[in-house]
Amino acid sequence: MYDEVRRTDPEIAAVLEAELGRQRDQLEMIASENFTSRAVMETMGSVLTNKYAEGYPGKRYYGGCVHVDEAEMLAKKRAMALFGAERANVQPHSGSTANMTAYLSVLKPGEKILGLSLSHGGHLTHGHPVNFSGLLFEAHHYEVDETTETIDYDRLREQALAERPRMIVGGASAYPRFWDYEKLRSIADEIEAVLVFDMAHIAGLVAGGVHPSPVPHCDLVTSTTHKTLRGPRGGIVLAKKSFFKNVNKMNFPGIQGGPLMHVIAAKAVCFHECMQDSFKTYAKNMVENARVLGEELVERGFHLVSGGTDNHLVLVNVAGKGLTGKDMEHLLEHVGITVNKNTVPFDKESPFVTSGVRVGTPALTSRGMGPDEMRAIAAIMDEAVRAREDEDALAALRGRAAELSAAYPLYQELV
Repeated sequence: MYDEVRRTDPEIAAVLEAELGRQRDQLEMIASENFTSRAVMETMGSVLTNKYAEGYPGKRYYGGCVHVDEAEMLAKKRAMALFGAERANVQPHSGSTANMTAYLSVLKPGEKILGLSLSHGGHLTHGHPVNFSGLLFEAHHYEVDETTETIDYDRLREQALAERPRMIVGGASAYPRFWDYEKLRSIADEIEAVLVFDMAHIAGLVAGGVHPSPVPHCDLVTSTTHKTLRGPRGGIVLAKKSFFKNVNKMNFPGIQGGPLMHVIAAKAVCFHECMQDSFKTYAKNMVENARVLGEELVERGFHLVSGGTDNHLVLVNVAGKGLTGKDMEHLLEHVGITVNKNTVPFDKESPFVTSGVRVGTPALTSRGMGPDEMRAIAAIMDEAVRAREDEDALAALRGRAAELSAAYPLYQELV
């Protein structure tokens, strides 16, 4: 696949080959990462990367857009059908720009927003002070309950009534439980706020029918198209019809210039793949794998935030094992398992250290792994913690992880 790159730029070719080797040989368990199909990958590397197409289908500022218009219309049509949305904008370059588009389509700078705290599972773009969402808006945050480590909607309602935000943001990057969309909608209606839900992490579960959908309940729904959707890196905004004109105007010319047409076409491929029965099976398997992994870790004495999971990830507080999240991330990488350190609710460590790790099943489920492999991985994780000072034992665990990876080959056709 990399023949031309090898010929013209061997240094970059070496990087590509090394990364392919890393993805093949490690157990990829970062919850926000996945492996695209060859069809998605090929579309991203297509001639559509050559085309400028500012504007929207039928209303471009450039000539020669007849074919990219077809690609964008397919992506929009499929996104609306897949999620039951009234309207869809498929141009955002990322989940962050999708959120910026959504927010600025309904808010003026300085207005109040209320989102889940980053340290309690939220996302930077839900009002963190270093992010545009905290810089442009007066950001307030709700938190999970200290005992249950889940969202207390009664307390959220009291906070919303006291603070009267113009917009409530739902969604998370590290929250393992279902959301109660009806309660969110009720709270938003009570204070006449716009309800936005960021389903970036759970979009594939929603598409696969194994997770409730926020679309019927929310004014705007944003998402990435990678993660559990298994598509290209990018974003989308789904909207009620009455909100869509402002969404389009804010996306372009408000925030972005020329859309990435090769990525938009790859989004269309992704949505088509998500409509197949095989994707429903994949989504079901993701959730089952996360459930089994979580149960196995609990049996081995690990603390899972909220006690378990309803989706594709588990958030593990490793402080009780005498480790920080940073320690655990490095330890697991040493034995061939890739995770990311992550804050846990009421974390006493800094965001650069943390007390937890976020562990997900999308990528390994894409490789075909199932409950037996999750049990084997939980055992490796547990044994790595107990043998963290024993290099011989860690080397043996690294061998076991490598055997698991080799049993489920990745991108065999790429050489």
